Amino acid sequence: MSDHAPTGVDPYTPSAARLYDFYLGGKDNYAADRDAGTQLLQRIPELRSTAHANRYFLRRVVRHLATEAGVRQFLDIGSGLPTQDNVHQVAQRHNPGARVVYVDNDPIVLAHAHALLADDPSTTAVANADLRDPAGIIAHPESQRMIDFTQPVAVLMIAVLHFLTDDDAPNDVVAALREELCPGSYIAISHLENETSPERAAFMEQVYARSSATLQGRSHAEIHRLFTGLKLVEPGVVPISEWRRDPTEPYWPPEQAWGDGGLARVTSLPPTPIRG
Repeated sequence: MSDHAPTGVDPYTPSAARLYDFYLGGKDNYAADRDAGTQLLQRIPELRSTAHANRYFLRRVVRHLATEAGVRQFLDIGSGLPTQDNVHQVAQRHNPGARVVYVDNDPIVLAHAHALLADDPSTTAVANADLRDPAGIIAHPESQRMIDFTQPVAVLMIAVLHFLTDDDAPNDVVAALREELCPGSYIAISHLENETSPERAAFMEQVYARSSATLQGRSHAEIHRLFTGLKLVEPGVVPISEWRRDPTEPYWPPEQAWGDGGLARVTSLPPTPIRG
């Protein structure tokens, strides 16, 4: 990508979305992103495999939701830059007519998403909204146009909650979204964990502090608690490469794919605290 940036896009500050694109081998990034990404990969080469493992986790989750769970509505929060096998493509491959709303607040992500989705506005939409404002996401005109919240919805928060610090109260964000969903809906989460290599995780946080979004890795127990009040789908909260592992896909062991992930169902029962 040329460093000539569209209006509203800062090419000189590394962007979390563009860094992720860089790890995946994409070209939608600027020199500042490549410099920061190269610095990170020199110290933490497994960031590339982590990014790829996370994409495969997302695909398996969406495939399960569209086939076994029969979900036809998806809200992808913090969707990032479009890449191969986006949510609407995976969902509609298995459940034609599935509706998807992509949510992000990064100007370049929004520009690319609008261009990608322009061909079919009847089943896909883009909402400019912030993860820290769950009510605003639900109330956004595109969410309201595309999704019937009286019917099951799958909310995807894939590799995004680690961009909320403890001050942003990620558990409260998940709980607020959960309260907006009818029974039979689902919430999927993947999150960077910081116990595999604490020193490298701390270095990653230092670099991201100079980017468009701070980053905070969390322990396995902290990630597990994000699912409080939800009924976990087997195998529960596990390393992203281990969740319903598909032998036809590439595999990276947990030490090469830092992240825990899970899928959980919204039930009509009172929320049960998750301890750990």
